Formats: sequence, structure tokens, C-alpha cells
Amino acid sequence: MDQNRRRFLIDTSLTAVSCMIMPALIVPRPEKPKKIRILVWDERSDAQKEAYDNFIGNYIADQLKSQPEFSVSSAGLDDPEQGLAESTLDQTDLLIWWGHVRQDEITPEKGRSIIERIKSGTLSLIALHSAHWSTPFVQAMYEITKRDVLKDQPVKESDLSFIAPPKQFTVPKYDSRVTPYTIERKFPDGHKKIEVHLPFCCFPAYRNDGKPSTVKVLRTEHPIMKGLPESFVLPQTEMYDEPFHIPAPDQVLFEEYWATGEWFRSGMLWKLGKGNIFYFRPGHETFPLYKEKNVMQILMNAAKWMA
Repeated sequence: MDQNRRRFLIDTSLTAVSCMIMPALIVPRPEKPKKIRILVWDERSDAQKEAYDNFIGNYIADQLKSQPEFSVSSAGLDDPEQGLAESTLDQTDLLIWWGHVRQDEITPEKGRSIIERIKSGTLSLIALHSAHWSTPFVQAMYEITKRDVLKDQPVKESDLSFIAPPKQFTVPKYDSRVTPYTIERKFPDGHKKIEVHLPFCCFPAYRNDGKPSTVKVLRTEHPIMKGLPESFVLPQTEMYDEPFHIPAPDQVLFEEYWATGEWFRSGMLWKLGKGNIFYFRPGHETFPLYKEKNVMQILMNAAKWMA
């Protein structure tokens, strides 16, 4: 074989081998991280104008938009489909909810639709202040109560009866039995029936005088508490007082105290299915509380961790 032919065969073989090897050496470009899609929902009452030029929900949304990892939108009760169209929720990872005086305009059916999304892991919920009575939060607390009872009681679901508070938006008294609770009845044939009294999702006292409160962080290691001091003062807020009628939270992140002795579990987390629920108590629409640095830090941390 002459020299030129030998060189041609060698070069051709090397080219073929390199074509087989090179694709394995190509490093794919990393995908852009997906943004966290946040919907801030707000009933948008006129009272908010005492502290916010363009409603609480829009103010919170504007602050969250400063974070490059967030894609933020806001909606209100008077928007088409109350701002909660199924197509909108399909494009939402985290729902932040402000409601106060128009809670009953959101139907239980819509609340349960939101809860199903939370259970499936496609949505998480932050309920702010008066949203303890919001339809999604109430339905979530009912669902957690039912789950916990079925977990603890080896009975058929047909032997359970679920009893809602006697009147929607009822404020319990200090000496009321704390809900949720169960009453068990046993029969001679061995089976039993259980009455489950669902939570009021409320508390016996509140005071809208704008006095300061002190927040004490209980779980300094939790990501939602990142960058927070061990305690800090909120200069103006509404007071809520324990006991809060809700199922036991998975974690209490911080508590809030007033000089007159009231206290509240003001930052609580629940896992529901694959999703998360965070109740964040500090607030009131006539006080500029969401303009406080530590308050917004908590919301930003929660949005990153929950979604």
C-alpha cells in the first residue's frame, strides 16, 4: 500500500472516531431556572386607602417584583371570575390572600378547588391576617381536621359526622371548648360513631387600637425566618388573642406579644397533601405594616421556600 493511501485511511479513521466521541464531550447549556409564579389576591376594600395608595395586594405584589426569581401578578374580588379563574390558578405556584369584610363572597366550592390544588402540590397558600376567615383557609383547616381524625381514629368515614360552627364567622368565647374536637360514641355491637366539631378558625378577642407588638422568633433555623432578628417590634398592628381555634400546626415559627398580656401564634405552617399553608397574622388594612422591613422579609422568604 503506498504512503498516500495509508495516510488517507488513517485520517479517515481518526475523523470517524472523533465524530463518535465529540457528542459525548458537548456539555448542554443549563436551563434557565423557572420563575416562581405568585398571585397576590386582595378583596381591595376602601379602608385600605388609609395606609396604601393602591391597595394592600398591589403594594405587596410590587415589593415581590423586586426579586428576579419571582413572576408576580395581583387580582381582586371585583375582577372577572373574582380574579380566581381556573386558567389563572393553573399558572400560579403560590397564592397570597388578603381578605377581611367580604369573605363570604368566595364560595366553599371555589375554596375546595383551591385546596385540591394544594393537596396535589401545584399550589401553596399564604393567608394574611384577617384571611383566617377566608374561604380557602377555612376549607384547608376543615380538610386538615378531617385528615387528622381519620388518621387517629380507625373508623369508617360513614361513621363520622362533621359539624361546622353554629354560624359562619362566629367569634368563640374565652371559655368555649377549643375547636376542633371530637365526641366519641360506642355501641354494644362494638362499633363507634364520632362527631367532629370543625374549627371556628377564629379567636375570642381582637383590638384594633394600633398598639405595638413584639414578635419572637421560635424557629431561627427555618428558611422563612432567614435574616430575621430573634425578636423585633411592630409599631402598629391589630391585636388577636389566643386560643386560636385551628387544628394543631406542624410548626409554629414565631409568636407575638402585647404589653397588656395578650399573645398569639402568629406564624404557623401546615402540610396538606404535597402543598404548604402558611398563616401570617400581623397586619390590619389601616396600618402600613407591610411597609415594615421584617414583615416583607418574612413574605419574601416564605414565597421562596413554599413554592
